[in-house]
Amino acid sequence: MAVKKTKSAIKKIFVLDTSVIIYDHTAIKNFAEHDVVIPITVLEELDNFKKGNDTKNFAAREFTRYIDSLSGKNTLQNWTSINGPTRGKFKIEMNSSSKINAEKIFDEKKADHRILNTALYTAENNPGKKVILVTKDINLRIKAKSLSLNSEDYETGKIKTVDELYTGKSEMQKVDTDSISEIYNHGSASALKALKKEKPLPNHYFILKNNQSSVLARYDDESKSVKRVVKTATFGVIPKNAEQAFAIDAIMNPAIRLVSIQGVAGTGKTLLSLAGALEQRRNYHQIYLARPIVPLSNKDIGYLPGDVNSKLNPYMEPLWDNLKYIRSLFSEKDKEHKQLNEMVESQKLVVCPLAYIRGRSLSNVFFIVDEAQNLTPHEVKTIITRAGENTKIIFTGDVYQIDTPYLDAQSNGLSYMIEKLKGQPLYAHITLQRGERSELANLANDLL
Repeated sequence: MAVKKTKSAIKKIFVLDTSVIIYDHTAIKNFAEHDVVIPITVLEELDNFKKGNDTKNFAAREFTRYIDSLSGKNTLQNWTSINGPTRGKFKIEMNSSSKINAEKIFDEKKADHRILNTALYTAENNPGKKVILVTKDINLRIKAKSLSLNSEDYETGKIKTVDELYTGKSEMQKVDTDSISEIYNHGSASALKALKKEKPLPNHYFILKNNQSSVLARYDDESKSVKRVVKTATFGVIPKNAEQAFAIDAIMNPAIRLVSIQGVAGTGKTLLSLAGALEQRRNYHQIYLARPIVPLSNKDIGYLPGDVNSKLNPYMEPLWDNLKYIRSLFSEKDKEHKQLNEMVESQKLVVCPLAYIRGRSLSNVFFIVDEAQNLTPHEVKTIITRAGENTKIIFTGDVYQIDTPYLDAQSNGLSYMIEKLKGQPLYAHITLQRGERSELANLANDLL
């Protein structure tokens, strides 16, 4: 639920579910002048999450620290002001007994049903206010509505529509032939002359055509020109289409410090990013290739056999597969083959879970974050704000392939970043739509 900062005729009380806190531990600040209730059950669940290095553990710790700092010497069963002149108040609600008992109706004693009872109790005892349960859990929202309780998604960080998500590229027909020739032969041309349209976003990519002539280009905001994009091999990887050429151009451009690459499986997102990083290995102290761990069937990794490395290997294997593919492009006698082995052994190239990066300096690092659609907007922000001098960050993912239960195509960190950062000179985005893995993989993506 995202609340506009305007006065409402009816003051509301928002009851927050644990999923909202895990998604955004600053959520309590985002309800304008309205009041917020935290069920005691939510604090109990957060207490179970407080130990560990995962994002949910960090969120649980940060939220409880913030609540503690707000409360001071006051009791949290009384309404306490939330920091900020236009914000409302909050309280911890201990009572979970109401006229309608969710635990009896749904015939199960569980945390979700106790939270429902707390929301029902709040509504019964505040008849002059609209009480709304806010949760990222779709099933819990349905249960609440079945009990005639208002329930909404937490929409802060959620984009309006994913169908209109910025792709980073356009195709233009009937472009002036002289401009195409100038870009092709001299490397650039005036954007005003070539595009003859409103000013494009910085680092937007174009396929410029006129009959049999065509050229790939990127709009450079500093020079107000369109510059040629050339299909060039990068550490043995050759771009197979215009989109891949655009992605490599963004990855290799030192002026672009942040890149996002969105696309379905098999479009080459991670492979291109890794090849670009290896090509620029001398410019950075380390290359990190990381991904968030999303346990299969929502089970914790503890159920897997073996030590820590054995448990993590299944999640990191897709990243190693890309490295193995690049290594296979060279014979064992080639220097590139030996360099790859040496980089892994010396930890110049590190493949690891994203949680292992927390607390580390991101200065002089080429940082690739794979499966970024499984991150929250807050996690993406946290990663980017850790960037130090001479750091480049690449986010790759498919916004339609969400593995985390409380995220969707509109609320994940990758979609949020693309929507919020498009048009910034330090940022470039490209959507890869053509699969290049195999004809069989393309068939599955198109028809299944």
